[in-house]
Amino acid sequence: NSYRQLMDLIAGYGLGGSSMALFGRVGGGIYTKAADVGADLVGKVEEGLEEDSPRNPATIADNVGDNVGDIAGMGSDLFGSFAESTCASLVLIGGIDDIMISHHQAIFYPLLISAGGIFACFLTSIVGIYIYKVDALEKIERALNL
Repeated sequence: NSYRQLMDLIAGYGLGGSSMALFGRVGGGIYTKAADVGADLVGKVEEGLEEDSPRNPATIADNVGDNVGDIAGMGSDLFGSFAESTCASLVLIGGIDDIMISHHQAIFYPLLISAGGIFACFLTSIVGIYIYKVDALEKIERALNL
């Protein structure tokens, strides 16, 4: 019975992760569209400039809006995929009665893999930010690939 409750909680976590990813994606899209409409209204309608003209200061807001929307969308997609794959592996292991009865600690294996990925992300971020210094134009591409 406790494993059934655990699986219900895991399914709720997966659904919550998917819902947050959906709203993050939509929120980023709304920000992008608002900046785009504002830039177009000011530039094309009021001043008669072409779209994304460098003479229109609102183009900067439009480009920032595009970047915010893209980052919010990609981050939401990554989080949704992470939550759903973790839940799927936990449900898969939890659904096998033989493993849960004899080796109940096996349910921690997917969590261990996820924790290892998070630890590796922190480690590579530290290397990319603090250890590898970008002091020349040639080092920019390599730093982004770390």
